Amino acid sequence: MTEDGKLVERVTFSRGVDVCIMAIDGTWRRDCLLNAISDTDAALTVEGSIQGLNLKEFFLLLSSTGLAYRRCELVRVNGTEMDISFLKGKPAKKRPPAGETDRVGA
Repeated sequence: MTEDGKLVERVTFSRGVDVCIMAIDGTWRRDCLLNAISDTDAALTVEGSIQGLNLKEFFLLLSSTGLAYRRCELVRVNGTEMDISFLKGKPAKKRPPAGETDRVGA
């Protein structure tokens, strides 16, 4: 469930989907299997050791070329299984509609 009480739908894959996790600065990368995903989080099985890696913030690469990705943070680790949550970007500043100008002191 989310904060506003809506049920979050999660898709579970029977065999997993090949994905990678990568450091924000690109210094490390690990192959993973994507076991389940929703709009807000995912469950992964990591191949190889994650000991010593900074998992505070990283990318989940959904394609081999790196063109589809999500910015993530670690929620929980249990052996080779990880639960992650997706970080939302900063909201864009709203621009006034075309033709309107800001009136200060009017």
